[in-house]
Amino acid sequence: MRLRGTGVAAGALALVVACGGTLPPLRGKLVVGTDPYAVFVAGGAPAGGDLYAVQTEGGPALQVTFTPVGEMRPALSPDGSLLAFLRGASLRDSTPGSVWVMNLLNGAEREIELPRGAGTPARVGWARDGRSLVVAAAGGVYRADAPPGKAEATAVSPAERPAAESSLAVLLGDPAFARVVPCAEPGALCVAGDTGTPGLLARDAHGALRWGADSVAFFRGEQVEIRPVGPGRGRLLRLESPPRRVREMTVFVGSGKR
Repeated sequence: MRLRGTGVAAGALALVVACGGTLPPLRGKLVVGTDPYAVFVAGGAPAGGDLYAVQTEGGPALQVTFTPVGEMRPALSPDGSLLAFLRGASLRDSTPGSVWVMNLLNGAEREIELPRGAGTPARVGWARDGRSLVVAAAGGVYRADAPPGKAEATAVSPAERPAAESSLAVLLGDPAFARVVPCAEPGALCVAGDTGTPGLLARDAHGALRWGADSVAFFRGEQVEIRPVGPGRGRLLRLESPPRRVREMTVFVGSGKR
């Protein structure tokens, strides 16, 4: 694994990895790749904090990362075993600086290196088959193989860009029939199909995420509301003794196997 950065930030991160970064953070707490769970950001400065996990029916928050540099924008792979996220540029500046993937089965981390000129990464997502991840950065959209493939990302061609960008969208249904987008009304989320005017999903809401094929979730303040795409009642994700400033969530709905 390559550690980037200089001075205190790189040294502190190297120390954390050396002292326990290779231990599976969820061992004995849930079965990675089988149990349904979500990962979210909490604590830290406005742009970054630590990553935590929670079972999809609620319960205690389980800390996943312990570095002094902020982590943000998590994205779980389709099989629930890999966690991609952005890591802050330095101890003092928790804006995104690099792209990382953690293997939740063994705790190993790997940096995904963007091409020169890619600029600051903004979001990361997974291809539907889980074989690659997509990174949106200031300089464009990039794709990299999932570990143990090559760690170097390459630019997505214009022809492939719509498919790549769909990996970063909040799609509804399977097959997808719509996506969640910001409404024209500030602070509201809408559902947009291929045609027609977007319909209101929720007011005073943010941070939408796909919750499996049949539901969508979003934040109201620091509470997570899960709402079925079709008929049915929504529910809140109940966190026991939650850390402060819960935000930015991704979910694996489970494999159905035990």
